[in-house]
Amino acid sequence: MTEHRRVIYAREPGLTIFEFRRLLVESGLGSTRPVGDEPRLAAMLTAADMILTARVDEPGNALVGVARCITDFAWCCYLSELAIAPSAQGLGIGKGLLDEARRQLGPAVTLILISVPEAVGFYERAGMARVPHTFWYRREH
Repeated sequence: MTEHRRVIYAREPGLTIFEFRRLLVESGLGSTRPVGDEPRLAAMLTAADMILTARVDEPGNALVGVARCITDFAWCCYLSELAIAPSAQGLGIGKGLLDEARRQLGPAVTLILISVPEAVGFYERAGMARVPHTFWYRREH
């Protein structure tokens, strides 16, 4: 992808499992997501409250980014995946998806995520603050 191509950000509740899985694998998140478990991927997409995509505005409308969110649209939003195609990394697509999520959620909703170690610098450059007192129960499978 070259920088002169226009990118369209949109809510896309009908994102297919095939496209979602492909982008997870290509982006590097495939090693941390259940890409081999189609029913689980389907549930992840179906249960998401907001799925945002970034597509190249040209024939084929190639998917180059996705943000999958769980939210109440009133208080908080957990951004579970932010996946960017390798061909689009470094072009502002991730920041564009973060900005689109914030625009659609509005200023009263907090955006929360857990970063993979390799992406911490990206989120800091995007203006997100680290939260020191965060807790979780890990998945058992």
